[in-house]
Amino acid sequence: MQLRSWTPSRRETMGLGLTAMLAAALAPHLVMATEEATAAELKKLYGDKPMAPGKIKLDLPEIAENGLVVPLNIDVESPMTEQDYVKAVHVFADGNPLPQVVTYKFTPQSGKAAASVRMRLAQTQNVVAVAEMSNGALFTAKAQVKVTIGGCGG
Repeated sequence: MQLRSWTPSRRETMGLGLTAMLAAALAPHLVMATEEATAAELKKLYGDKPMAPGKIKLDLPEIAENGLVVPLNIDVESPMTEQDYVKAVHVFADGNPLPQVVTYKFTPQSGKAAASVRMRLAQTQNVVAVAEMSNGALFTAKAQVKVTIGGCGG
């Protein structure tokens, strides 16, 4: 058996390169999280614990003209005492490649359960925040952001 080496022509090399670039450009659009993926992440974190609406204020633009830098301000209503405080806030975006965007951890010494971040949103989607309280209670808030241009997929 005789082995031959293969040397691609210039045309074949260009074709392979263009195919790779096209695959890299389309891959983020084909693999996006869904509401089901977000629900699965929440189930991993908290099982079937009930989540009540309220206590979380999400300050997000309704329309994001640039999906690359969408500002998000979170404020959770809590006395932040040793007996009653916010332990963590998890933020999810159900249209991004990975649903979990950020997690903030708090202690009573934090004084206030508030945080700000600029996040990248791939497309028009829901942003979901879940606050975990020191007594185990869970609160949630949800807002939709319409991304017009400049996101991962517009």
